[in-house]
Amino acid sequence: MFRFRDSAKGIPSTCQRKTGGPVPITEAQLKAIFKQCDTNRDGRLSKQELKNFFASLGSHLPGWRAGRVLRHADGNDDGYVSEDELDGLVKYALRCGYTRIVK
Repeated sequence: MFRFRDSAKGIPSTCQRKTGGPVPITEAQLKAIFKQCDTNRDGRLSKQELKNFFASLGSHLPGWRAGRVLRHADGNDDGYVSEDELDGLVKYALRCGYTRIVK
């Protein structure tokens, strides 16, 4: 006979539903957020739009992150991250380890 350790609710631990938790954000999700944060639809993100981008990811210092990503991803130094420079933005955000909560 098998014996299971019972939980506080009397449900065997092997039968309990797994709850969600943090899941890393994918490149596709980051690109979709990019398009949402491009409020004037010009195909590039200004520093304010980048600040909103990082705020939507839950950053504690979105203004600081916006400045950092401009230094890293803005290859032509025009003060914007364009769609051509989006890969640099995505790589930077992935290195920061942003996650989303799955319920």
